[in-house]
Amino acid sequence: MRQALISDIHGNLEALQAVLADIQDQSVERIVCLGDIVGYGPNPCQCLDLVMKRCQLTILGNHDQAALFDPEGFNPVALRAIYWTRDELDRGPGPGTVINGRWDFLSELPKFHQDGDVLYVHGSPRDATNEYVFPETIYDQARMKVLFDKVTRLSFQGHTHMPGVFTTDGEFIAPEDTDYEFPLSDEKLMINVGSVGQPRDEDPRSCYAIMDDKDESVTFRRVEYDIETTIKKIYNIGDLDDMLGDRLRGGR
Repeated sequence: MRQALISDIHGNLEALQAVLADIQDQSVERIVCLGDIVGYGPNPCQCLDLVMKRCQLTILGNHDQAALFDPEGFNPVALRAIYWTRDELDRGPGPGTVINGRWDFLSELPKFHQDGDVLYVHGSPRDATNEYVFPETIYDQARMKVLFDKVTRLSFQGHTHMPGVFTTDGEFIAPEDTDYEFPLSDEKLMINVGSVGQPRDEDPRSCYAIMDDKDESVTFRRVEYDIETTIKKIYNIGDLDDMLGDRLRGGR
């Protein structure tokens, strides 16, 4: 099976639309979303609607959780954005049944999903929603061992917005180009699929991954989108800090 794995959309409609258009051309059988559909960006409702329609499996992200419950550990910029997102989800667009449907969808999202020897989470195999596994985490060997002990063979995750592959040998392998293919084997791996709506690896293009069981590979894809339109939308919303738009240009 070929499946596309997307994560960290963060209310960025232009990015999500571009990625879904690219996925349409990749002959995938399933789309998996690893969470953070909302938060930071200007179009949470529209992004939710697309994920509900197009994704066969969706995992709860920490921003999705914060929209439902009291946010914990959020900086002031993120906190203002999540409160605005809550209000936006309450306002619509759409009739009450649609608005309630979005809230119901968020509230029913699983924190993780185990499919055979493949684990799907937002954060990490140990803390599915909130734990960050950054590239520099490889230098904490004890922590890496604990994380890999929770992995049967593959763990797909997001949260850091930084794509790449963690190996049991203590390496972090970042994608080298636009269409970077990484071979799979029996080796345990943690694979961060990157971010659709707010990349932070200094490449402003959206990032997602495709896993191919037949070819035994994971391919990281980068997709251009209309960044300036998203930025203008953010600028026009008082409760969204301008830096949330500015950072999109530099992929940070």
